[in-house]
Amino acid sequence: MEIVPARPAATVILVRDGREGCEVLLVRRSHRLDFHGGAWVFPGGRVDPRDEAQASGNDPVEAARYAAAREAWEEAGVRVQPEQLVPFARWITPVNVPKRFDTWFFLAPAPRDVVHTDGGEISAHRWFTPPAALAAHHRGEIELPAPTFVTLTQLGSPSDVRQLLAAAEQRVVECFEPELYFVEGGACTVYHGDVAYGNGQLNLPGPRHRLWMRTSGWVYERSEGNR
Repeated sequence: MEIVPARPAATVILVRDGREGCEVLLVRRSHRLDFHGGAWVFPGGRVDPRDEAQASGNDPVEAARYAAAREAWEEAGVRVQPEQLVPFARWITPVNVPKRFDTWFFLAPAPRDVVHTDGGEISAHRWFTPPAALAAHHRGEIELPAPTFVTLTQLGSPSDVRQLLAAAEQRVVECFEPELYFVEGGACTVYHGDVAYGNGQLNLPGPRHRLWMRTSGWVYERSEGNR
């Protein structure tokens, strides 16, 4: 099987203080789009030549910062400065998927700008606490891609933006290169540190780091010692 190269991309997790705790901005991709059409995601997109031209020394992470800031403006009408972006994670699409991306996830405090979706690729927006977004997904009210689901789970329930950003500054940026396996009732993506990573033997005893995506519900499973 020929492996499709992963295209550089970036996304930004915009956060603000809300009445019930820290909230994140999710935008809904148009149903007309082939890639995750209709799904709720963080603003983001491909790194383009404009972003690469602004990065010094052909730095791919710096180019991703510029891309994340640009996409926040183009998709949500929100201005963020590249230097405000805190690296949170890196996600690389599984090799057995025809359209692949190498995406940097950044965390940033949301400015006071009013969110305006572009009406083209993005059809709507909504602020959620991470637990509320996950609950809406469980009820079938919104669709979340796997990286968004895992990221929301990892964000937890921070009391405020300051606490969340402080924790992110100390966080080791993980690189997720999922392995996708189909199972009864759905699929499972396996991540680094899982006993099945690299061999696909999901029933082996040992550490777990995986996302079960069954029709009965999604569950992010991670052994306490595998963090």
